[in-house]
Amino acid sequence: MSHPPRLGVAILTLGNRPAALQALLASVSGQTVAATRVLVVGNGSALPELPAGVDGVELEENLGVSGGRNVAIEHLRACGDVDVVVDLDDDGLLVDTGVFAKLASMYEADERLGIVSFRIADEHGRTQRRHVPRLRSKHPMRGGEVTTFLGGGHGLSMRMLERIGGWPDAFFFTHEETDLAWRALDDGWRVVYEPSLLLQHPWTSPARHAVFYRMTARNRVWLAKRRLPAPLVPAYLGVWILLTFVRTRSWGGLGAWAAGFAEGVRMPGGPRRPMRWATVARMTRLGRPPVV
Repeated sequence: MSHPPRLGVAILTLGNRPAALQALLASVSGQTVAATRVLVVGNGSALPELPAGVDGVELEENLGVSGGRNVAIEHLRACGDVDVVVDLDDDGLLVDTGVFAKLASMYEADERLGIVSFRIADEHGRTQRRHVPRLRSKHPMRGGEVTTFLGGGHGLSMRMLERIGGWPDAFFFTHEETDLAWRALDDGWRVVYEPSLLLQHPWTSPARHAVFYRMTARNRVWLAKRRLPAPLVPAYLGVWILLTFVRTRSWGGLGAWAAGFAEGVRMPGGPRRPMRWATVARMTRLGRPPVV
C-alpha cells in the first residue's frame, strides 16, 4: 500500500439511542488519526441531524446487523477512499483518542491482517466473559490471534472483504461474526484480538433481544451447514445442544431455541462452502477447533 491505511467508520442505529450516538460520533471526531469517512446507517429508522462531515443512509426496513453492515460496506466501497472498515456499536464510546492511530499502524505493518477485534469494557472497566474471543481464558488483556471477533467494535480489511464477501445477510443477528471470521481464516487472513483498542460499552445481556434464542439456534445450524466439513457438522451441533441445555435456565428460551434449531435444519441459510481441513488444523492450533 502506497499510503497509510484509510479508515471508514460505519455505525448502525435503530434510532433509539440519540444521545449515545452523538457521544460516539464526538469520540470518533476526537481521534488523533481522522477517519476518511464516517457513515451512520438508520436501520429501518430515521436519522437525527448528524454533525458536519458525517454521511447518513436511511433504510426503509431493518435489515439486521448483517444486512445493515453490508449496506455500509457498499457505501464506503463506492467512495473509493477506504482501506479498513471500522464497525462500532451506536452505544459504544472511544475513550482513548489513539484507537484509530493504533489500528492504522497494525494494518500498515501486516498485509495479511484481515480482522482486528477491539476489547469491550463497561464504564467500570469490566469485560463480560462473552466478550473475550477465546476459550479457556477469561482475561480480557490477553491479545493475539483468535478465530472469531467482537461485533461491537472491530476493523475489517476492505481487500479481505473483496475476496471473501461481506456479512451473511440471512443471519440478521447473532453468529454473523463467526461466519465472517471462518471465511477470513480459510482464505489465509489473520484475525487478531487487540485489547489496547478499547470500546467502552454498557454491560448488557444478548437475551435482551426478543429473537435471541431463536436466531442463536437457527444461525448456529446455518453456520455449521455453510462452513464446516461434513464430519464436523454433527459434532459441532451436538456440543452446542449439550451446552445450551446446561446453560439455559428459561423453559421459554429453550422452546424458542428448539424452534430456531428446527428452522435452521429446514432452511438452507445460504450456499455451502466448507472450510479446508488445513483451516480446521489452523483453528485448532489457535486454541479453538471448530467443534465448540
